[in-house]
Amino acid sequence: MWFIEDETPGYKLQWKINRVLLQKQTPYQYLEVIEMEEFGRALLLDGAIQITEKDEFIYNEMISHVPMLTHPNPGKVLIIGGGDGGAAREVLKYKEVEEVQLIEIDEEVINAIREFFPGLAGVFDDPRFKLIVDDGIEFVKSKQDEYDVIIVDSSDPVGPAVNLFEYPFYNDCFRALKQDGILNIQSESPFFNRDIIKKVTGILNGLFEYVNTYLACIPTYPSGLWSFTMASKAYNYSGASLERARGMNTHYFTPDVFQACFKLPRFVHDFLKE
Repeated sequence: MWFIEDETPGYKLQWKINRVLLQKQTPYQYLEVIEMEEFGRALLLDGAIQITEKDEFIYNEMISHVPMLTHPNPGKVLIIGGGDGGAAREVLKYKEVEEVQLIEIDEEVINAIREFFPGLAGVFDDPRFKLIVDDGIEFVKSKQDEYDVIIVDSSDPVGPAVNLFEYPFYNDCFRALKQDGILNIQSESPFFNRDIIKKVTGILNGLFEYVNTYLACIPTYPSGLWSFTMASKAYNYSGASLERARGMNTHYFTPDVFQACFKLPRFVHDFLKE
């Protein structure tokens, strides 16, 4: 069996499957768990890979450690989406973290992680971790001056995630952050989603003092090159204290990667300046 992910009319990704472990229509999306020959178990939403056992650490480390190190004292963190628990696992590696709240709209995602990805599900039992099954868009509207860091670990801008890429949501996140807070989002592929990256950076530049896009290589995501965009009220990444990352148990992220990930290829730099 083969799983085929459609990206554009002229570009598809294909993986050999050993087993299909779960297929289920939830109230929000079509959820699948498959076992791939090369990448192990994978979680799919609406036909798109979200995580695989073999490379999930890249995405989760890069979406988490960059804002956590840029903020000098991230005591309270909100993760919107990220029901696999990987980003929370990375955030909780920081001793200064007092509480991580994870808002996941689809409880079936949590159930699938508990059943098929026990290595990730362990974070759900951390005493500093709080799971809230709710709509992140509605949840953040009621918050003001509460979080040091907000991480938006969303799926692609379709279905329940589409409004996570719009001005009202980012404005609500801005208000929910403390006066020196940081927002970090996954901002899609620089090859296939330039319009999305330009759109979100434009919105965030209108709200935050510092806005920076950075990149990571994730083998199972379309094109293999992925972007994140960090927006801060008070701190630029160049002032981050990287000593806090020395000796941390990571597999992709290092202090050197932190410095390098903001050095953009010319084509990305150019379209962001258009």
